[in-house]
Amino acid sequence: MSKKTSTNNKLTELRADIDAVDTQLLELISERARLAQAVAHVKNSDGSGNGFYRPEREAQILRRVMADNGGPLPQEEMARLFREIMSACLALEQPLKIAYLGPEGTFTQLAALKHFGHSVHTETLGSIDQVFREVEAGACHYGVVPIENSIEGVVNHTLDMLIDSPLKISGEVELRIHHHLLGNAADRAQVKRVYSHQQSLAQCRRWLDENLLDAERVAVSSNAEAARRVAAEPDSAAIAGEAAAEIYELGYLARNIEDHPDNTTRFLVIGRHSTPPSGDDKTSLLVSGPNRSGLLFDLIKPLAGNGINMTRLESRPSRQGLWDYVFFIDILGHAEDPAVASAMRDLGEKAGVLKLLGSYPRAVL
Repeated sequence: MSKKTSTNNKLTELRADIDAVDTQLLELISERARLAQAVAHVKNSDGSGNGFYRPEREAQILRRVMADNGGPLPQEEMARLFREIMSACLALEQPLKIAYLGPEGTFTQLAALKHFGHSVHTETLGSIDQVFREVEAGACHYGVVPIENSIEGVVNHTLDMLIDSPLKISGEVELRIHHHLLGNAADRAQVKRVYSHQQSLAQCRRWLDENLLDAERVAVSSNAEAARRVAAEPDSAAIAGEAAAEIYELGYLARNIEDHPDNTTRFLVIGRHSTPPSGDDKTSLLVSGPNRSGLLFDLIKPLAGNGINMTRLESRPSRQGLWDYVFFIDILGHAEDPAVASAMRDLGEKAGVLKLLGSYPRAVL
């Protein structure tokens, strides 16, 4: 037998094995879908009206999958595959409608799809205010909004909306941000202006100074809006992601131009319902009190006293009085955890206002 014949026989055997595994996968995925439909039937029959989507349940499944994953597929890829399976099964129960800060092709849309999978209906909206309003009105099940970037810091508009909104934070998404210079110019030398969101311009400042110092920098509402404009302006370029390049049919003038390779943006998932504990959670609080010496110390002390790890602290004007501020605090743990509940009771005695913005699963990859 020739070496070529031996190789072809081996390939034939391996492909037959793959076909057999594919058949098993198809049967198992179909069985999972049937079980999801059975879950929907039970929920409908007992009248439990908190919706079919359970953030804590999905987080638990993804963590278990990653813990059991022995390779060769990496953790992130395996989690993505299972996310899509769960998304498709959930759509059989109740297709979710997700509002996000648009237009189409923004990083916020990518964050929404990363969190919910591609079997949801995404609703593009023009402002963070509109995302909150659509979810509050029940027109969308959930919304996705940016909250902070690892380089440029917090998104103040989202914080301001959380002050008065009745919505709860039900999840978070962390997305690695890769910025590309997109356009229809033959090369970078033809670019006279660069459009992008102000944060993206800031995140690429060093690269722009070194490569396009004379080009005008124009801040617009989103990176996708920048790409939309550039599609009709051959002497302009946009800083945006791969999705925008595909949607608006733009070429790559330069890739990965962000100044920091670990550039990451965190997004919040907002909804109308509280989320039960998942076993690895985060809690977001809003606290305030009369402007006095030692106020911030008194607000933080109950957390340390109960052994609570604080992961973020931001302040914003309260809009209730001159030099009055509210503090946004993220801590590890769920509001139902005994230590967190004790800390919140102690904090409530010190703070003039204590608002639970939400307890939710920590981001899974």
